[in-house]
Amino acid sequence: MKASDLREKSVEDLRELQASLAHETFQYRLKNFTNRLDDTSVIGKTRRDLARVITLLHARNLGGVAPAASVAAAAPEPDQAAAAPAAKAAKVTSAAKVTSAAKATAADKKKPAKKGEATQS
Repeated sequence: MKASDLREKSVEDLRELQASLAHETFQYRLKNFTNRLDDTSVIGKTRRDLARVITLLHARNLGGVAPAASVAAAAPEPDQAAAAPAAKAAKVTSAAKVTSAAKATAADKKKPAKKGEATQS
């Protein structure tokens, strides 16, 4: 299954496909365990297709990838395009603050004392 074919599908279709691929993966693994599966490569192929579907669903939930039909309709207007870099810069700045705060917290923690060493109070 090609990713370009999957991108054209709606979210509902992708969810149905995810459920069917998960079921197929289970069935193939069961057949492989009971030595009734002739071609074991279908397990890997099905898992990869399932991963593609899950990735597309996740990207659409985050707003990263829109269906091919709505890409032209979702093009930002000039005013929104100018505001997007400023919003992105604000997100990066706040993420950097959180990261530096986490590092400072980790540095403040003391190492546990080893047996026989005096602890600092």
